[in-house]
Amino acid sequence: MFVSEDSVEVSLIHDGSGGDITRNPALKPYIHDGYPRVIAEYSLKGTVMFSLGSGRPSVMVVAGVHGNEIPPQLAAMRLLEHLASSDISGKVHVIPIAAPWATMKNIRWCRGRDLNRSAGTPGSVTNAIFRRALELGVDALADFHSTAPGSRPGVEGVFCSEEPEPESVEIARHITSRTSSRVLCYERASSSYMGALEDECNLAGIPSVTCEVVSENGTVREGSYERSLLQMKLFLEYMGILVEGVPGCL
Repeated sequence: MFVSEDSVEVSLIHDGSGGDITRNPALKPYIHDGYPRVIAEYSLKGTVMFSLGSGRPSVMVVAGVHGNEIPPQLAAMRLLEHLASSDISGKVHVIPIAAPWATMKNIRWCRGRDLNRSAGTPGSVTNAIFRRALELGVDALADFHSTAPGSRPGVEGVFCSEEPEPESVEIARHITSRTSSRVLCYERASSSYMGALEDECNLAGIPSVTCEVVSENGTVREGSYERSLLQMKLFLEYMGILVEGVPGCL
């Protein structure tokens, strides 16, 4: 556990993933005073979680599982700034830079490991995040990514699964109803591949989704981080965390 930053509790999730994210050329221009600078300083130590609010509902927002997917990491920084100055109902745990070492290098994998395939692997960053979500008893989790044109999925969308947590689909429907995102639904979690944070959480009883916006790897396409931030806010709106209205359809 680190110190508190005003009303924000800061804790270390994984200490083998630290890196200097100011060395990422796409992210560096956005790291200024305030929360972006605080996040950068803490990320030198590893994967860090920022917690705001109290009580229920309790949710977790994750970004940066792939280090070269920049828009959601920038969006998570902006989300922290927004939440710190907003009235929220419940508790939000934000992990804005899941793999600082990979973000520093502007690469997909962290120390040779695809963190979106290893949430069930003890010792991995995403397994540490998964275990912390279980310990906290969060009511839902959303993992935010970006996808390059022509890759998989290559479109703005929200991954979900019908089983074993059907609320995963309801969360996805809410987010896509107010954005240009598509619902990307599987019949059962982990039916396509194993080890995604979303799937491990759904299998463990935590309704979860994975949200994607379109941007070339290692860059911030114009409008992409704003779209990711909108997805985050709509997730929090669905969960009853944000009490003010969230405009949609970027």
